[in-house]
Amino acid sequence: MDEARIDKWMWAARIFKTRSIAAEACKKGRVSINGTQAKAARIVKPGDVVQVRKPPITYSFKVLQAIEKRVGAKLLPEVLENVTTPDQYELLEMSRINGFVNRAKGTGRPTKKDRRSLEEFTTPEFMDDFDFDFDFEDGEDI
Repeated sequence: MDEARIDKWMWAARIFKTRSIAAEACKKGRVSINGTQAKAARIVKPGDVVQVRKPPITYSFKVLQAIEKRVGAKLLPEVLENVTTPDQYELLEMSRINGFVNRAKGTGRPTKKDRRSLEEFTTPEFMDDFDFDFDFEDGEDI
């Protein structure tokens, strides 16, 4: 097979868990082929570069083989080549580090005590000494 639908290819190449999620990503404009937005029925061929936006980064894959049937994870190097730039992975790592505190799923909303401890943990120390009261000249409006 030398060509395949983009939604089927992304599902078969294990970029998305289901084909309907892949089609939805195309519908929302998160998938592009060689720089142009792609609908779910767009045909992909070997040599094409598929870019998938999964916020906060954009993954890039080079199509080596156009398939429509799902393959095992061990066979993925024959199907696609990951050409995502290293700066995208740095962006992903920075978003993981940047003030995000992982909460266990299903624990519900944080209590008042939890919220205060989270704020204490995420607020930089230099913000404690900063005075937000500014003196404005008479007649100046904000």
